[in-house]
Amino acid sequence: MYVWLIVLMMGVLPVLSIVLEPLLRPDAAGFVDLVGRWFVFWAGGIRLFLAGLRQTTKPEFTAEKILGIKDPAALVAIQELGFANLATGAAGIASLVLTGWVVPVAFIAAVFLGLAGIKHLRRGSHTGNETVAMVSDLAVALVLGLFVIAALAGA
Repeated sequence: MYVWLIVLMMGVLPVLSIVLEPLLRPDAAGFVDLVGRWFVFWAGGIRLFLAGLRQTTKPEFTAEKILGIKDPAALVAIQELGFANLATGAAGIASLVLTGWVVPVAFIAAVFLGLAGIKHLRRGSHTGNETVAMVSDLAVALVLGLFVIAALAGA
């Protein structure tokens, strides 16, 4: 279930939204803006918000199933990570209406996901779920990072 949710929120749903919006709205934004809007909403918004909910209410999942940590002392830190994910996710969701937030949230999510992905990569051995988290974190960080660069360059 975890893998399918990640694939949906960090790939399928953003791409589907990018493709469908111009078909449903003739006045849709350009491609770069659509990439930013929908990756921020789905990957930086919904995905991080749901991760935050899980980390604050069931930190054991992240500790054991993703990071392979069985020490209960880690649960407090994971819950605090959950608070950061809730805040970033809420901003990503709000960016659908507050369009001026898209670039700042994209920057924050790109930095967070990029650093998290690098940390997963450097750990060496991974659980299957950690591999999914690592690959999706790095891929979305790249997409959002390129969007921020394009947005700041005025593309």
